[in-house]
Amino acid sequence: MAAVLVFRVVAGLAAAALAAVLLEHYGLAGQTSSLPQLRVPRRRHATPGPGAGNVFWGLQISDIHLSRFHDPGRAVDLEKFCSETIDIVQPALVLATGDLTDAKTKDLLGSRQHEIEWQTYYGILKKTKVMEKTKWLDVKGNHDTFNIPSLESVENYYRKYSAVRRDGSFHYVHSTPFGNYSFISLDATPCPGPKRNYNFFGILDEKQMEELLLLAKESSQSNHSIWFGHYTTSTILSPSPGIRSIMSSATAYLCGHLHTLGGLMPVLHTRHFQGTLELEVGDWKSNRRYRIFAFDDDLFSFADLIFGEWPVILITNPKSLLYSCPKHEPLERLLHSTHIRVLAFSLSSITLVTVKIDGVHLGQAIHLSGPVFTLKWNPRNYSNGTHNIEVIVQARILFVMIVLIQLFILIIFRHRGYLELKGPPGFTNLTSFSLHVLSKINIFYYFVLLLTVYTVLGPWFIGEIAKGKMGCCFSFGIFVDGRFLQGSITFMVGILQLVFFNIPLMAYLCWSLLQRCFGHNFRSHLRQGKYLKIIPVHLLMSLLYIWQIYSCYFLLMTYGTVAFFLSPLRTWLTLLTPVLIYYVWTLNSKELGTFTLQLKSHLSS
Repeated sequence: MAAVLVFRVVAGLAAAALAAVLLEHYGLAGQTSSLPQLRVPRRRHATPGPGAGNVFWGLQISDIHLSRFHDPGRAVDLEKFCSETIDIVQPALVLATGDLTDAKTKDLLGSRQHEIEWQTYYGILKKTKVMEKTKWLDVKGNHDTFNIPSLESVENYYRKYSAVRRDGSFHYVHSTPFGNYSFISLDATPCPGPKRNYNFFGILDEKQMEELLLLAKESSQSNHSIWFGHYTTSTILSPSPGIRSIMSSATAYLCGHLHTLGGLMPVLHTRHFQGTLELEVGDWKSNRRYRIFAFDDDLFSFADLIFGEWPVILITNPKSLLYSCPKHEPLERLLHSTHIRVLAFSLSSITLVTVKIDGVHLGQAIHLSGPVFTLKWNPRNYSNGTHNIEVIVQARILFVMIVLIQLFILIIFRHRGYLELKGPPGFTNLTSFSLHVLSKINIFYYFVLLLTVYTVLGPWFIGEIAKGKMGCCFSFGIFVDGRFLQGSITFMVGILQLVFFNIPLMAYLCWSLLQRCFGHNFRSHLRQGKYLKIIPVHLLMSLLYIWQIYSCYFLLMTYGTVAFFLSPLRTWLTLLTPVLIYYVWTLNSKELGTFTLQLKSHLSS
């Protein structure tokens, strides 16, 4: 009898290993989902529309492998993830699916639990206060149970330093105004925990299977259930009817463990024959992978991401056909939906979200609240065949970069000492010299400096933002009626202001000062005979000035008389510009004396 049992265990391990290596199940197995057919629902359901409700999202991170010996960057980046990424994405919950620590010896041959690794992990959770910002659900992986003789062992540091601090599987319910969502953890770590490499496979006994079955029944009243654990189901040994059967009521099983097979299989996703999606996320250890997932009107969607890459985009409607679950999701809502829905996150404020289907521009999505953007559409236009949807997000980073570059150039030339001109008086030399002159003359330097800073920080205008509601407009948003509306299109307007007026005005002032240093005034520089070089400069500046005047007229027509007169960036700047240009061309030659002598000396050498 014992021999038969040993044979069955060995055969089971061999079969599981073969399944994992050959990835028999890694391709979306089971019945391929077809597009849902139009039908009349029995009762009226919410469908993806223009509202910001009926949606929540979470994150998954796996195989962190914090090590006392190797790659301290894992801990550094995890801390940044728990602060920066969590603060931006603001997930309802985070699933940390095992191998929180590395638990290897320095030579990578042996294995043992290092308390310092667990202290580092828990220290990051405490330092970043991530457990106060979101629900952090961490489960054990095989590395977290290396060389643990029993659950009661003092070396079972998971009980002391994890967020959950309890062994075994558990059921967490995320409650929302639009329903409950069950998250069931699957703990298949063996007990006692062998040293490496003999706990690569998870094991579930009859008692654990019964406990999991009860948890599955508890979740039956939830809108959806998500299972999560460390091991892939292909690396879990379980008695009949098998773990996949027990979790068959789940929409998806989120796991880790295989580390993308060393980069050979960056995508390890499958569909169980019962319909449940199994989605392994790549490892944090070497690849810094993580996942965002969401339920939007009970439709499940996800995206696998690389830490540090922004913006983060998740299209929640229409969801991917490849990952649709007819058994678990109300897919008919896709065909009754009125809007494309997108979650978009970025380090800086998002200015533009553009949607294309099959390469055709569909429009710009409207920002509702938080990360939710929507765009009206007609799903019947895409009910036949498969289609490709693309979302392009532009953030305020371009606006910030333009401002910083301009300020950097001004300040560098301001604090630079004597400018030594070398080589022939070409474009580069003369441009540097003109910037040098502008930055050294106070009135021009402070005008350009304050204009640039004011464009970023100052109110552009104060006026009637909405009927009967006064407010003020900034680059980063609008204050109106005691509320702040986060900037989106305002950043695009700011970029246009910088590119089509502020920077050209600065360039025109530099060019005019250069002409003055050549010894010309306004009349004499026109008599040089170099009309093809001079006239286009004045013409271009005149056209841009007309654009600035038009922007004042547009402001008057759109936001009224008060906004027109209380607009430093539009009306006041438009009036001040001719005064400044007049001052350039009538500036006393003595104030330019040093610069004129330096330029003449260079030209004669």
